[in-house]
Amino acid sequence: MIAGILFLAFVYFAVGQATVLRNEAQTAADAAALGAAQDARDQLREGWLDVIGDPTQWQQYVQGEGYVTDRACRRAIAFASLNGAELDFDDCVPFDLGFTVTVQTEGTVGESIVPGTDERHARASASAVVEPLCKFVPPSRSPDTPSEPPTGPDPSASPSEEPEEELEPISGLTCDGEAWEIDPEAPVLPGVDDLFRVRLTGDDE
Repeated sequence: MIAGILFLAFVYFAVGQATVLRNEAQTAADAAALGAAQDARDQLREGWLDVIGDPTQWQQYVQGEGYVTDRACRRAIAFASLNGAELDFDDCVPFDLGFTVTVQTEGTVGESIVPGTDERHARASASAVVEPLCKFVPPSRSPDTPSEPPTGPDPSASPSEEPEEELEPISGLTCDGEAWEIDPEAPVLPGVDDLFRVRLTGDDE
């Protein structure tokens, strides 16, 4: 009877350990997927800032394109490791504006306490996406709008002085229903959370 009780205790322990390990694996997978998507989001804003003075190059960043997937997957690997799991580079799979990762826990079910479970790791997968929140419509001059006639130099101005061209604000950017104007003299983009949303797939929040 004692042997039977001990056996059942070991079984319950193994089942409990397996459940805990599966939960740890899923937590690690979620963190890794979100880490990859967040890195992609950060890359998009960094790239956008690099070309902020040239609105003709904005569209790729507005649409969520132009990030390096290898860099994002390296971030996923780091997040998996921080959560006690391993992630092979080949198990970080990019897809359209997102990543799917599959991790394996570093720990095992039994850790040599329950026979036959000391080499059983838990695996879990998760996917996360980057959702662009902005639209950009480049301002264009209507063909019916006459252009302003050219003006000659100011006769009162010194020959060494040239009039400075005043740049107009860059309009046409709308993020989550809010219109933004970018000052080309001191360009500042909206915050990264205003530009993109990162979430696990299936997460409605």
